[in-house]
Amino acid sequence: MARAIVVDQDSCISCGLCVDNLPEVFRFDDNGKAVSFDSSGAPEEMIQTEAVDVCPVACIHWE
Repeated sequence: MARAIVVDQDSCISCGLCVDNLPEVFRFDDNGKAVSFDSSGAPEEMIQTEAVDVCPVACIHWE
């Protein structure tokens, strides 16, 4: 079973790295915070290296 990627909305600083790096997985919600809308939009390894590992506040995690 595939894991889901989640953004902690309380910690997100809206820097946009995840949205810029993986627009097929992340977007901004109406409050300007990043949100994952399609965990299957990219391979898990790519999500890990292009979003989870580079998030400056470590608010993106797997469930």
